[in-house]
Amino acid sequence: MPPVAGDEPQDSPPTRRRAFSIGFGVLAVPVIGVAAYQSIRAAAGGTNVRANLTLVAPAAAGGGWDAFQREMQQTMRSNSLVGNVQVVNIPGAGGTIALGSVGQLNEPNTLMVGGTGQIAAQIQFSTESVITDVTPIARVVEEYAVVTVPAESPHQDLESLLEAWRSDPPAMPWTGGGSFDQLVMTDLALAAGIAPQETTYISSDGGGEAIQALLNGTAQATAGGFADMLPQIEAGRLRGLGVVAPERLDGVDIPTLTELGYDVTLTNWRALFAPPVVTAEEIGELEVLITEAVAAPEWKDAVKRYYWKEVPLVGEELTQYVADETERIAGLFAEING
Repeated sequence: MPPVAGDEPQDSPPTRRRAFSIGFGVLAVPVIGVAAYQSIRAAAGGTNVRANLTLVAPAAAGGGWDAFQREMQQTMRSNSLVGNVQVVNIPGAGGTIALGSVGQLNEPNTLMVGGTGQIAAQIQFSTESVITDVTPIARVVEEYAVVTVPAESPHQDLESLLEAWRSDPPAMPWTGGGSFDQLVMTDLALAAGIAPQETTYISSDGGGEAIQALLNGTAQATAGGFADMLPQIEAGRLRGLGVVAPERLDGVDIPTLTELGYDVTLTNWRALFAPPVVTAEEIGELEVLITEAVAAPEWKDAVKRYYWKEVPLVGEELTQYVADETERIAGLFAEING
């Protein structure tokens, strides 16, 4: 199975024990941002996207964004699509430090992966850097969540879980590895007629910690990333009750929430963004490059291994999609905050 550590840890909302460190992090953002900006500029080494390309992962190594860019790098190298391509990790503030850094660049040969997590972070933490600071080039894939409970849970199916949750929301603690997981929980709560703000939500630093919260009894359910949860489901430690996807995943015998009667379709989509200075011609060049990369067999293999779904989208439709997702996610956070 792929070594993905769940949704990016930086997307997690603050907990009490992390309050001081996050406060310090906010003070340090300008310094970190400058350092990240210089790192990207040093890595770029020119403006020809076919000669030098920097792929920015807005999180530390080991998370979903990083995995996406490492696979993209390997695909481009294996097929000689770019002379020199390297990955730069810029963790912090749910991916919004990377947003600020890429938003300052004056060269076109940088592609940052972003999506649902960054939008969630900019809304949750009211960050100065927002996703409209950069130029959307292409949506590439989306990842799905799966509603999961411990194997020894009394809830054998989704309806049983929802009935218990509905009867006493505070007594049904949920966990998740980031803001996206909490958004999925909120979306499901609303679809099931449950007040999300009354639910106890335990934020975890990544999918691994969320799994431990389930296994040690701290939490009773999660809506975690499918690639994270599947090994535990297959090992018999966790039970999958429903996949948040429009249709069943190939080879996976777990129903979707939609077929169970709940219209919950929020996905963890991943798109590539360029600095704001790119011209129409440069956007076209980047679109062609991405098209060539995602058609390569190495990329197709990664899509299969990570249980991604290819969802190509470019141009004005992508710009509108990002705007719609921002509005949708803002609405979910409004529900969380009551």
